[in-house]
Amino acid sequence: MAAKTKAAKPSGGLDPRSALKIHSLMVKARCLEERLIKMSKSGEGFFWIGGPGEEAFNVPLGLQVKKGRGLAHDFLHLHYRSSAILTAMGAPVIDSLRQMRSVATDRYSKGRQFINHPSIPEWNVVPVSPTIETQYSTAIGTGIAQARAKTDAITIVNGGDAGTAEADFHSCLNWANRPMLPLPILMIVVNNGYGISTPEPTQHGEKNISDWARVFGMPHQTVDGNDVSASWRAIAEAMAYVRKERKPYLLEAKTSRLYGHSSSSGANRIAEPDCIGLFEAELVERGLADKARLEGVWKAASAEVDAANQEVKQEPYPAAESIWEDVFPGGLPGSYPTRGGSF
Repeated sequence: MAAKTKAAKPSGGLDPRSALKIHSLMVKARCLEERLIKMSKSGEGFFWIGGPGEEAFNVPLGLQVKKGRGLAHDFLHLHYRSSAILTAMGAPVIDSLRQMRSVATDRYSKGRQFINHPSIPEWNVVPVSPTIETQYSTAIGTGIAQARAKTDAITIVNGGDAGTAEADFHSCLNWANRPMLPLPILMIVVNNGYGISTPEPTQHGEKNISDWARVFGMPHQTVDGNDVSASWRAIAEAMAYVRKERKPYLLEAKTSRLYGHSSSSGANRIAEPDCIGLFEAELVERGLADKARLEGVWKAASAEVDAANQEVKQEPYPAAESIWEDVFPGGLPGSYPTRGGSF
């Protein structure tokens, strides 16, 4: 088993209102992911991959994004364990359920993509790709555009620990640090300790993945991603630097992976530190919540997800002929057959 971060200790770094809001969003994100897992196991979806265990880092990240469309707002190049980021940004849970069930109302892909592969143009959320770490290459493009735009908006890109062995990750490091045009990119690696089934300590020679930044004299940090307050501070510090200096920053968050890699590995609960349980213990210790209040948050989140799930069950699957929609910007060329035949 891969080495994991120690249990987070109460830090009291967040004000009560923010702490309770973050807890509520963490619980909603967890309830959503657990419903998606149930859907994959019951045949209501074809495949699941997601990020239960990363909520303590991803929710604070989502809350600090400068959300909007265009170069004056942050661009997000995410991967498939980022659902809690979108939940914190305000994405309705029903959108993920629709993508999981592959119904026609799926706003992200009209029923054509894996789960947790969103695309939200109005928030600069670039379409998530199932290929590993290519988001680090596409982040270079928006980074260049933002370097020229003269705003405080930044490009945010995240990926996993195993993917840092890919050339895309290192290409992003190189491009972001060119003296002729440094790029305002916040590079994030969420290190959950595994590359599918390969333990991280057996594959990495560096002490911390963030140490790659040392080659470029680039600011960097490794944070306990199971600690909400530490994650909030680390993200705030990194974002402030990139926004002001217009230069890159590498942030590594060490988290748990509570349900394995995906449905292909069973998606069963694994005995690792649970960031929500750790945060709830902190809230109780600080006198911000008691057992009844915490249970109420879980019940409300579960009811919201269940209601959305019942709604999605009544929605239709895409019609066969819709496969041609959005393939060509000017519509389907007349030379393409739409019924029977072959190319």
